[in-house]
Amino acid sequence: MKTNSSPRPAKPNPPGFTASPRRHMAEGTIHVFLGEALLLPTGLVTAAFLTRKLAPEGYGLFTVAATLIAWIEWSISVTFARATFKLIGEANDWKSIGATVTRLHLMLGGTLAVGLWLCADMIAATLKAPLLANYLRLFAIDIPIFSLAQAHRNILVGIGSFRQRAIVTAARWIARLLFIVALVQMGLSISGAIIGSIAASSVELACCRLYVQPSLFGRISFPFAQLWDYAAPLFLYAVSMRLLDKLDLLMLQGLRGNAAEAGVYGAAQNLTLVAGLFALSFSPLLLSTLSRMVRAGELDLARRTGRDALRVVIGMLPFAALTSGAAEQIAVCVFGETFRPAAIPLAVLIFGSVGFVAISAVTAILTAAGRPTSTVFLTAPLVFASIAGNLWLIPKMGSLGAATVTTVVGGVGALVAMVTLQRLWEVRVPTATLARSLLISAGAFFLAAAWPATGFLFLTLKLSAIGLAVLFGFFAFGEFNLAELAALRAMFRAQGALNQDRSSF
Repeated sequence: MKTNSSPRPAKPNPPGFTASPRRHMAEGTIHVFLGEALLLPTGLVTAAFLTRKLAPEGYGLFTVAATLIAWIEWSISVTFARATFKLIGEANDWKSIGATVTRLHLMLGGTLAVGLWLCADMIAATLKAPLLANYLRLFAIDIPIFSLAQAHRNILVGIGSFRQRAIVTAARWIARLLFIVALVQMGLSISGAIIGSIAASSVELACCRLYVQPSLFGRISFPFAQLWDYAAPLFLYAVSMRLLDKLDLLMLQGLRGNAAEAGVYGAAQNLTLVAGLFALSFSPLLLSTLSRMVRAGELDLARRTGRDALRVVIGMLPFAALTSGAAEQIAVCVFGETFRPAAIPLAVLIFGSVGFVAISAVTAILTAAGRPTSTVFLTAPLVFASIAGNLWLIPKMGSLGAATVTTVVGGVGALVAMVTLQRLWEVRVPTATLARSLLISAGAFFLAAAWPATGFLFLTLKLSAIGLAVLFGFFAFGEFNLAELAALRAMFRAQGALNQDRSSF
């Protein structure tokens, strides 16, 4: 599928969009990331609570069950998400597209929930965890609810309602913490954590329906073939990315059969959530914004925006190095002494998470450029490489082997993706940004490793201080030009004025 490079007639911006799409994307990214970022405090508090209540083996069973459910749920969501962003972003009326997407999510979610219910015993036996079967059956209830909520969230992104998208996400994470803690504290153990997750999905769906109400019944006029034209190649991309996400954990459990080891590894994965949350916040908004630029014929602006997106992703490397250097202190502080071994995979996995953010950003740009098939060729080979690597290294090295394979696959995939983007759409790799990031990363790693800190307060102060030093390093090395700094100041002044105006009502 090729994009017509000739300009098309401009259409009015939807209510959520400002006059400047790049600025709107930046503001939207901040809002959505802040909403998703609530997973950090709520998720870490939840994880710290569960690791102490369930112990490594119980936490391992819950993590494996949650990973399997998340793989199914996000496969459904990602299958239609990017097609939804692009088609709604180009449409004058989103309602027929929204109705089609919503019903597809509900249909697939219900079908896969029934399938998981029937296959639970077989899956548990394969993973050498017989107790897992009943937990999977209970967790299957979440699949159609979550899928329906995701359809609504994708519509919100497509129409430019980024602030509302952030609000429903924040509601989910807060509800998840409250429900899980309450139910587990009541003595429901792993089942309580699962029921709490289902309740959180229900809260998110209810909040979404306050903002958009796509038709769940009746006749729809949007042709399914047009949606599937984009969704078909993106389905393979979605499956590939979902397999890569947590494949290491599932293979670690399957090859080693040790729920406690899987629990420790799952705890390490939880500490890499920041990068994943950024990808979840940034890539959909990037795709929605670039789709509008391409439709309006603003190809040069779209390419500059895509290159700036790569700069942002590469700029995450020093923060990954900071986390790697302080991995042991972070693991003990968050999860307790029992989970000290999580520091070893964490120190490696955090770099792989940045690689997968880069892959997500590049594939979003390629989709907006009308090349969705290219995303499959980028990601499918990574799945086979990951499977082969895990089969080789996990029996020899355990969790460190799994983390090494994931990070190498993510890093190589990111490099190939950026080179492919440069070849297909003339978006150059920001090599100067990469050089600055690598130099600053070395300093951040050694400073974090050499600076001892015990306790939550001192560790927070340490990480904050080094994080500020990283930002100063980028400024000192000339990563930001004057126009970018002026635009950033203007954005925050406008946001402050908007918040002040709202407070007067």
